[in-house]
Amino acid sequence: MALVRTVLNLRKTLLSSETLRRLVSVSTPALDKKEIRVTFLKANGERIESKGKVGDSLLDVVVNNNIDLDGFGACEGTLTCSTCHLIFKKEDFDRLPEKPTDEELDMLDLAYDLTETSRLGCQIILSEDLDGLEIKVPATINDARDS
Repeated sequence: MALVRTVLNLRKTLLSSETLRRLVSVSTPALDKKEIRVTFLKANGERIESKGKVGDSLLDVVVNNNIDLDGFGACEGTLTCSTCHLIFKKEDFDRLPEKPTDEELDMLDLAYDLTETSRLGCQIILSEDLDGLEIKVPATINDARDS
């Protein structure tokens, strides 16, 4: 009986913690997140200036701003294609907080125009340190799901 009471009390505490977490997230809306400037440089020379919020991926930036990059993010960020392949300047690549995972490297191996500073946009999460990024978009994409 004591064990049952302990489990019920623990469950009540966990539910209260979850409720508190939800309240905190509601009281700090996404509007409070700082906007980060991102410029996509298409192969034809077109510059597309956009903004994302801290915590967004570069795939989110493309989708949320309705940027026309043919085929970009076809797998919706599930790491099963290479359509969000982007090429970073060396200095920007070096400031990216996370190194690519083995899964990302596997997908990048299937991308066209691969460079030493290539990454998948779905895996790059914006932070204040990345404000002002300029990223090259390769001329062609390879949807690895078709391989």
